[in-house]
Amino acid sequence: MTVLLTGYEPFAEHETNPSERLATRLDGERIGRHDVIGRVLPVEFDRVSEELGSAIERVDPDLVLSMGLAAGRSAMGVERVALNVVDAGGTPDNDGASPRDERIDPDGADAHLASIPVVACVETLLEAGIPARVSNTAGTHCCNHALYTARSVTDAPAGFVHLPLTPEMAASEGREAATSGGSVPPSVALDTQHRAIELLLERCQNDPSE
Repeated sequence: MTVLLTGYEPFAEHETNPSERLATRLDGERIGRHDVIGRVLPVEFDRVSEELGSAIERVDPDLVLSMGLAAGRSAMGVERVALNVVDAGGTPDNDGASPRDERIDPDGADAHLASIPVVACVETLLEAGIPARVSNTAGTHCCNHALYTARSVTDAPAGFVHLPLTPEMAASEGREAATSGGSVPPSVALDTQHRAIELLLERCQNDPSE
């Protein structure tokens, strides 16, 4: 059995991206019954569907789990739904594109639910002492785009997980605010995020869909 695990390259003000690091770190690993194939997607609206769709076609995975960075979140966020909407929301992609209120697929469904057991996945992480929550919005940027695409092009169970900043990223990106009496962004250690993804893959193998 094969799982396609995708992350994203760094974008905006972020010099690194934990989703890229985990996709690279876990590439070639075997977790439970799954061989993991890790891929890093571009943060470019015009390329997400094409590159993810091509990867799914080549790999023919039994499970697709995509990851992305959501700075400001304090827990692993397992997404419930992807909207047929693309909107940069003030954050251009890495090619400088800033679409506003467009559709990913003009002829597609208005939304797709993730087909992994979202609530059970969150419960698994919480039982392991890892902060996690069900997220009812994947936003309208490239992360939402990936989940919508995966659900559109494959019948294999597909889901998306948003990752917080790592402590090192939070310290670096929050330095100016912190030294002026402000707050440091929330974070979760990369090793903890790594363990969370392993647990999610194991949980999805036991019960791949709700």
